[in-house]
Amino acid sequence: MKICVTGGAGFIGSHIVDRLIEKGYDVTVIDNLSTGRIENINKKAKFIELDINQEGLHNIFEQEKFEIVYHQAAQMNVRFSVDNPKEDAITNIIGSINLYEACKNSGVKKIIFASSGGTIYGEQVQFPADEEHPTNPCSPYGIAKLANEKYLFYYNNSYGIKTVSLRYGNVYGPRQNPKGEAGVVAIFIGKMLAGEQPVINGDGLITRDYIYIDDVVEANMKALDEKIDGIYNVGTGIETNVNTIFHKLKNLTGANCEEYHGPAKIGEQRRSVISYNKLKNECGWKPKVTFDEGLIRTVEYFKQNLK
Repeated sequence: MKICVTGGAGFIGSHIVDRLIEKGYDVTVIDNLSTGRIENINKKAKFIELDINQEGLHNIFEQEKFEIVYHQAAQMNVRFSVDNPKEDAITNIIGSINLYEACKNSGVKKIIFASSGGTIYGEQVQFPADEEHPTNPCSPYGIAKLANEKYLFYYNNSYGIKTVSLRYGNVYGPRQNPKGEAGVVAIFIGKMLAGEQPVINGDGLITRDYIYIDDVVEANMKALDEKIDGIYNVGTGIETNVNTIFHKLKNLTGANCEEYHGPAKIGEQRRSVISYNKLKNECGWKPKVTFDEGLIRTVEYFKQNLK
C-alpha cells in the first residue's frame, strides 16, 4: 500500500512514518522543511521537498497514486496564528484544500487528518470534553482545524473519500522542537538542560491534556482500519498544570532554577482535557504511557540529542 505523509519531517509526522515503514508500507514524505528536519526522515521513505500550497502537488499525486494520506503538515504555532491569522489560513486552510483536491483527483481512498482536541473546543463546559462537545475555538489555529474537519466531511460526502480527524491533546516526546512556541515540555527541558531560566506564563495553573508521542502514533495506526471513520479525540482524560510540569522536569533534569512567572498570555485557554472513550470503544485504543514515564523518556532523549 502506498501512503503519503505530509509534514513527515516534523515531530509527529516523522514518528508516524517510522511506524508505517516498520509495518512494511511504501511511504512518501512531503515536507517543505520550514519547521521539519531532514534528519527526522526515515531513510527508507521517499522524500519530496514541497509546500502543500504548490500546484506541483497535483502532478506528484497523479504520478504516485497514493491510497492513504496522513495530513500532518501545518502552521502549528497557536500564538503565531493569533498575530497572523491570514498567514495561518494560507497554510492550514488553503494549503489543505489544495491537498484535498489532489487527493480527490488522483483516487486517494482515505485521508487521516491531524486535528486538535486542545484548541477546537475552546473554553470547555464539560470535563473531559467528548467529540459532541460544542466547538468554539479561541484561536485562528483552532478555527482552521475545525474548518478542515468540515472540508473533510464535504470530500467524504461528495466524493466518497473516507476521512478520519484525530483531535490530538498536547503531544510531547522525542524530536519535539525545544526552540518554538509550541510544546511547553520540550521548551522547558531545552532551557533547563542549557542552564537557562524557564518562564511560566501567568499563574501556571492553566491545564492541558498531555499525551506521549507513541500513543498518538498508535492511534494513527488504528485509523488505517476500514471501520474507523469520522472524528476521534486522542488524549488521556487527565489535566496537568504548568507549575506541576516545571517541578517534575526540574527534578528529572537536576536543573538549578527557580519557579519564575512572567505575564499571562492574552486569550489563553484555562483548561483543556479530552475524553478518549469513543476511540477506545470502537477499536480498543487507550493511552499506555503515563505522564511521568513519558517525561523520563523525553528528558533522556534531549540529554542525548540536544546540541
